[in-house]
Amino acid sequence: MSGPRMTINGQVLPADSSFGVVNPATEGEFSRAPECSRKQLDAAMDAATRAVQLWRADDAARVAGLNAVADAVDEHASELADLLTAEQGKPLGAAHYEVSETTRWLRAAAALELPIETILDDGSARAELRRRPIGVVAAITPWNFPLLLAGWKLGPALRAGNTVVLKPSPYTPLATLRLGEIVNQVLPPGVINVVSGGDHLGAWMTSHPAVGKVSFTGSVATGKKVMASAADGLKRLTLELGGNDAAIVLDDANPEAIGRGLFWGGFINCGQICAGIKRIFVPEALHDDVVDVLAERARRVRVGPGTQEGVQMGPIQNHPQFERVRGLVAEALSDGASAAAGGAPLDGPGYFFPPTVLTGANEGMRIVDEEQFGPAIPVLTYRTLDEAVERANATPFGLSGSVWGSDLDRATEVAARLDTGTAFVNDHLALDPCLPFGGSKQSGLGVENGPWGLDEFTQLQVVHRPAA
Repeated sequence: MSGPRMTINGQVLPADSSFGVVNPATEGEFSRAPECSRKQLDAAMDAATRAVQLWRADDAARVAGLNAVADAVDEHASELADLLTAEQGKPLGAAHYEVSETTRWLRAAAALELPIETILDDGSARAELRRRPIGVVAAITPWNFPLLLAGWKLGPALRAGNTVVLKPSPYTPLATLRLGEIVNQVLPPGVINVVSGGDHLGAWMTSHPAVGKVSFTGSVATGKKVMASAADGLKRLTLELGGNDAAIVLDDANPEAIGRGLFWGGFINCGQICAGIKRIFVPEALHDDVVDVLAERARRVRVGPGTQEGVQMGPIQNHPQFERVRGLVAEALSDGASAAAGGAPLDGPGYFFPPTVLTGANEGMRIVDEEQFGPAIPVLTYRTLDEAVERANATPFGLSGSVWGSDLDRATEVAARLDTGTAFVNDHLALDPCLPFGGSKQSGLGVENGPWGLDEFTQLQVVHRPAA
């Protein structure tokens, strides 16, 4: 029942106590993970602090080290994918894809530059802008994409010259713990430390005096707690939080042509993705056609354990989230909505909920107003485009959104009106290492990816001197 162990200062360590890890396809505990003690966290922070000076000193070594990490992850891709499917539930093919995307993000970070910019040279003085590492980064990742989102944080943090103490979600600790064991075979001790434990461990990390930067991905509620915890030390923050992304279908859209992108923009990873489609706005004249296309796709999707061949959608990852989705759907149905597809959990063990397409839902229902983070999407009608944009923006969230239509120029103009960090046209979740990703309003602070995300892990320093 034991699984991978923590990695602190390059050493693989057990803990005095452990907690169970549940396979969401069976609802049974299949492994255990170490519960990091306060003393062990202090050791990890001390190791990261001592490793900073050596790691930040050699830019070429950092580039080589990051590429070596990517190579090591590639070499262990099958093992990591198996762990991901067992603990997270996603189909094995999707788990392999997550591993490969993790290495793609790491290599992209390795290729980024940290230029020294001349910002003043007027004959009397010269000023250069330099980017210096912050120090120790506390990185906390969620359970929907454990490895990929670890890569989003590790890549730029290490490229900038920082060291990292990484904590995965207690629901999905195993692949990340194994990642720590693997990468420490190619990195100096203390550069990456991986610990595991419950929410109390995250609170210890965000308030720890050794930490200069916190990078957190998770819910808005937890993000607010992270921000409050980090405030006492005025720690730098990147918060990638929740979303209630709207997709607006325009009156010139072809439902058959957009059906696949619209469907998987909301239901990929069993709907458990912060920047996925959570609400769909459709003109009244196209409502039935769009619903028919989505419902037909939903009924064809094969739902089951991620290890079974041909499965396209696994279970909801954990019991609390399963109960939340079930409750939101049941509440909507009791309040007058209808299920064009799905609508109730599947029989048998496992947190399986089929892709659910709801009609007749309206603002005021929680399935519309809140982030469901699961395989259930309401389709709402609108009469005017201005009304659709206004309703799409009427949310405290602002992560992503999308517009779907035949006239790309018109759709682009509408997309630019969305109050979101990213606005897609005829697509959703088209993420790439070169594109900055972040949210407006309560969907987060700061950005990730590309040179903008790299800058989040640096401290700007102006070096000013008289002219020669």
